[in-house]
Amino acid sequence: MNSIDEQHPAALLAYRRKNAWDCMDINERDKSLAFCEEYKTFLDSAKTEREAITEAASFLEKAGFQPLESMARLAPGSRVYTINRRKALVAAVIGKTPAGGLNMLGAHVDSPRLDLKPHPLYEDENLALLKTHYYGGIKKYQWLSVPLSLHGVFVKETGSVIPVTIGERPGEPVFTVSDLLPHLAKDQMDKKMTDAVPGESLNILVGGIPLPGEELKDRFKLAVLELLNRWYGIAEEDFVSAEIELVPAWTARDVGFDRSFIGGYGQDDRVCAYASLRAVAGVTGPERTSLLVLADKEEIGSAGNTGMESAFFTNILAEIFIRCVPGYNELVLRRVLAASRALSADVNVALDPNYGDVIEKMNAARAGCGVVLTKYTGSRGKYSASEAHAEMMAETRRIFNSAGVVWQTGELGKVDQGGGGTIAHLIAAHGMDVLDCGVALLGMHSPFEVASKADIYMAYKGYKAFLES
Repeated sequence: MNSIDEQHPAALLAYRRKNAWDCMDINERDKSLAFCEEYKTFLDSAKTEREAITEAASFLEKAGFQPLESMARLAPGSRVYTINRRKALVAAVIGKTPAGGLNMLGAHVDSPRLDLKPHPLYEDENLALLKTHYYGGIKKYQWLSVPLSLHGVFVKETGSVIPVTIGERPGEPVFTVSDLLPHLAKDQMDKKMTDAVPGESLNILVGGIPLPGEELKDRFKLAVLELLNRWYGIAEEDFVSAEIELVPAWTARDVGFDRSFIGGYGQDDRVCAYASLRAVAGVTGPERTSLLVLADKEEIGSAGNTGMESAFFTNILAEIFIRCVPGYNELVLRRVLAASRALSADVNVALDPNYGDVIEKMNAARAGCGVVLTKYTGSRGKYSASEAHAEMMAETRRIFNSAGVVWQTGELGKVDQGGGGTIAHLIAAHGMDVLDCGVALLGMHSPFEVASKADIYMAYKGYKAFLES
């Protein structure tokens, strides 16, 4: 648009997407960059849901939050949190009108990865390997020939928990899934990408030195078991009661000559989880109770007792309200939920010019143009979507505009191309008004997702403004 067009009165009626960097002064740019340095540290320390919850709880305690179980009564301004089975968390800052409804942020802390099967260890052709079952929506070929680290826990029959992390510290070994050399890959490369790498071939290389004694059976496998027993005191049966995940071994890094992006594993959805965590920690004396939920299992449908489909959310709210709402009963809980509003803090897709044909550009988010408001998700015809009402969209616009938050809208690709979902529909099932709102990513669900630092900061700024509204 030229200068003459810009001066026309009608030009003021047009909506124009803003670039967040253009909207920040030097002081706010510095704040955003400092914020993102702290976020990278979190991302490196929180590569599994257990680790993310541990880091979140530590951060909250430093911000003055106390375990809910230690508080007999709650008053306006009380800051509490509670953990569900080390994989989900709820934090709250009690408002001046506890029964007047919640301002809630809901994010998830699980990410696509490779999990070990219950009986994973075997040997074949002088190699020791571990069998995996991939978790969530991955492109399987992206997990070949990359360094992987091993994270998780073994739980003994006695109940003792043995944490294991191998491959993150300098000098430690890493693990990998080997790929087929191109010289012999004619048949593989003739297949569809979805079929080229079978799930059962995502086996992890873990050893190659046998125990002494050529007459010994399975001596490559036994050599690995001997090492694990020496280091951790475990036997093969302990894999049955283990939760071991293989994730990329690299750290979060700045991307670009200008360092405008962060690349790393697990930004879906730990980027929104971190921004939400920082937002709720910054709230003091709210009118309405500020609530943060960090849930598990979103990438596989939110099932299980740590996912948003379970009762843990309402059970914890009941524990909160009975401590701060006189005459509490189940009807009070239902009324509070119905009077509440929430942002489902989850990521969206950023338009990638390399793959522009799957995106409807007028309604696609751009990296660097602020936090994304996603009115609906779902796939084709909005199936399985939670669509925000126009009133919720308008209120969120008002809050963000008043707080100087740079925002944009976005969809998950062309109508017939695909789609996706979040925990929004599960929050809405409680009667809340809910809107998906998060950071746009390049390479979502890949081992190295990319986000704009400006968008990350605007997500935090928007979440905090929403909680305080």
